[in-house]
Amino acid sequence: MMETAQTLFRQAEIFAQGLLRPSSLIQIGVLIAVFIAAHLAARVVRPRFEDWLRSREGMQKWQLRWLIVVRNRLRGILFIPICWAAVLAMQELYRFPSRYYLLVIAANLAMAWVIVAFATRLIHNNTLRRFVNWAAWIWITLRIVGLNDDTQRVLESAQLGIGESTITAWQIVQAIGLLAVLFFGARFLTRSTATRIQRNEEMSPSMRVLAVKAMQLLLYGAAFFIGLRAVGIDLTGLAFLSGAIGLGLGFGLQKVVSNLVSGVIILLDKSIKPGDVISLGDTFGWINSLGARYVSVVTRNGKEYLIPNEDLITGQVVNWSHSNDFVRLDIYFGTAYADDPHRVRALAIEAAQSVDRVLSDPRKPVCHIVGFGDSSVDYILRFWISDPTGGLTNVRGAVFLALWDSFQENDISIPFPQREVKMVEGSQLATKALD
Repeated sequence: MMETAQTLFRQAEIFAQGLLRPSSLIQIGVLIAVFIAAHLAARVVRPRFEDWLRSREGMQKWQLRWLIVVRNRLRGILFIPICWAAVLAMQELYRFPSRYYLLVIAANLAMAWVIVAFATRLIHNNTLRRFVNWAAWIWITLRIVGLNDDTQRVLESAQLGIGESTITAWQIVQAIGLLAVLFFGARFLTRSTATRIQRNEEMSPSMRVLAVKAMQLLLYGAAFFIGLRAVGIDLTGLAFLSGAIGLGLGFGLQKVVSNLVSGVIILLDKSIKPGDVISLGDTFGWINSLGARYVSVVTRNGKEYLIPNEDLITGQVVNWSHSNDFVRLDIYFGTAYADDPHRVRALAIEAAQSVDRVLSDPRKPVCHIVGFGDSSVDYILRFWISDPTGGLTNVRGAVFLALWDSFQENDISIPFPQREVKMVEGSQLATKALD
């Protein structure tokens, strides 16, 4: 390893000394002039290109994205033809390649940079795109300058022993590159297949989520093991290390594992599925998504609660739409003793049926007397709805308002607590003026 490193150091030293030669300094000056020309040309072309881009109506989004990439890298794109034009001019002036080899290297690097920039736009994940961009740029640069073989020897000489197995730095680099490609392919297959699974109406929502999660685990796991085996890493040598890591995870991440297992149980028993309306403690809302570790519940006020899966297994959960979407709501009210209770019940049922969300068939509203209070006859009005995701408080308020309007039209009074004070004959009420 030391010998290879020394060889690379000597080559770098020779290359640096070669840059100080008059022919190299001339090429560097030409490169600076080419860069300035590309910069000025980009400043002239970019406004016209943007005006042309704004005038393109009806263009699809993916086409606009590619044109925006062209606009952002316009200087580098213009640098390539100008640099190759400088190479052709230098070839006419000088017969020896050493007089223009720096220009050739710069032109090839610029072309590689543009090609990599456009190719990595196919990767939607920003982190993965940035990693692939840098990795491809480094590898192409080493290939162009002729240092790829020496770099490979240095990486192969750096070894790491794990038990009876040996892993080199070159194997690690290959594994990272191959894993990135395989993970990209697994991600693409997962997203395309997940879209088809989500559109399958024959499967229940919970089974769709379970199928997507199982497919992700299978594809990413296969990509990981295939990538390591493809570069020659012996996985049996990692058995002891993986066992130790698994033991540590078992003790330190008990809650995480419990939530993962609880998530699988929830998906299998179909007790909760996306779109269900649930109540858990003071939280009331509908399930937005089922995750591996938590369930996303969105409330009526826009808050999103991330409830651990374990809480849904061990706690008491009210699922308003588990077997069906029908939900019964109760409201209480009272009327004066002078009002006919038979008429009050009929008006209350009619008022409830006038609200759009209240069902009239097959479950009709009902109204019953529940007691004789101190100042009113007490009633309960029960009605059903089939869309609990639309909210409960708002439909209760609508029914109360319909009751108010109906009672006002039919002279039904809603009493309130009153106290009468009677003066006994012969009694006196003494008052004292305040200063």
